Amino acid sequence: MLREELGFQGLIVTDALDMLGIAQQWNSGQAAVKALEAGADVLLMPANPEQAVDAVVHAVLNGTLRRQRIDESLARLLAAKVHVGLNRRRFVDPEAAMDELDSPDDLVRVQEIADRSVTLVKNQDSLVPLKDRTACFLVLPEGRYSNEGKVFAAEVRKRSPNAEILTLDPAANDAEFEKAAAAAGHCDAVVVAAFASLAVYHGGTALPGGYPQLLNALLDAGRPMVLLALGNPYLIRAFPDTGIYLTTYSTVPPCEIAAVKALYGEIPIHGRLPVTIPSIAKYGDGIQLGH
Repeated sequence: MLREELGFQGLIVTDALDMLGIAQQWNSGQAAVKALEAGADVLLMPANPEQAVDAVVHAVLNGTLRRQRIDESLARLLAAKVHVGLNRRRFVDPEAAMDELDSPDDLVRVQEIADRSVTLVKNQDSLVPLKDRTACFLVLPEGRYSNEGKVFAAEVRKRSPNAEILTLDPAANDAEFEKAAAAAGHCDAVVVAAFASLAVYHGGTALPGGYPQLLNALLDAGRPMVLLALGNPYLIRAFPDTGIYLTTYSTVPPCEIAAVKALYGEIPIHGRLPVTIPSIAKYGDGIQLGH
């Protein structure tokens, strides 16, 4: 499709070949050969690189892979290296490299992308944007020492200096979670900002520690709750009764800022799901809200 239908002539790079979707079905050698047969030029992170290399060499020697197929990828790789000047200058000055990163224009563009990606999947009673409601905020980072949620809390504080904001620890005891649930009961609405990296699993659960019990307790209490998933758009599958669901697709600070702007109605919400969430929403779904 990429080469013939779309006419793409650049490098094709696999996703990580050590992910379970691949590694549970094929070993590193089998996966490497299949990826090259499919047209990939670069094989990213095979679990066993030596096995991958040996399998590719063997596949060429026994005729499973044509040598021409390897040469095609080699030509693209060399052309890419020439394009960026590696034939003239192989090494980069680490100090100078930083001058090329995080330019003001880049940061503005990153924030624009984060803002445009925010997706509203469910919005019972039109709770989002929050408008004049007194909301409490529960921030659920993935670990005790994580920086996740700090930017989110600071952005909320800029807009609502007196807001109740609690940052929790997945390893907290039951008493602390009960205290958090009780504190949330004094507000018109509860916003739960849950950080869930897409590649991280917690023994088969969507969130670590006592977080699932806390969310279920809030839902059982009937308190209007906004579930904000930062990172994993599938999080709602663990809490299908959630009436208001907002998602970003990363845990990075620009997404924390974008989520707060969306909650307060400062940006339009035009995001659409790039995936189907079984029994919840289809690919392309997303409630559209103006400014």
